[in-house]
Amino acid sequence: MVAAAAAGILVAMLLALVRAFAGPTLYDRILAVNLFGTKTVLLIAVMGFLMGRPDFLDIALVYALINFIGVIGVLRFFEQTRRMGPPEDEQ
Repeated sequence: MVAAAAAGILVAMLLALVRAFAGPTLYDRILAVNLFGTKTVLLIAVMGFLMGRPDFLDIALVYALINFIGVIGVLRFFEQTRRMGPPEDEQ
């Protein structure tokens, strides 16, 4: 049963990658990358359960924090570049 959950998470990760590459807007792509990171955390936790290694949960929590901080950083970067507008020579 847990192996089926791992397979389902892998399918969801594949769909998130498809959305990340084919997303019509930048925010769709960022959301898909965030979804991929969240599914990675779930996959690490499930794999830790399958292998009998509860210390994988610590790794999953650290990865979740890195994913969250990374997505916030990317969103702030694109917010700043959107506010600044295009360079003057491209107008």
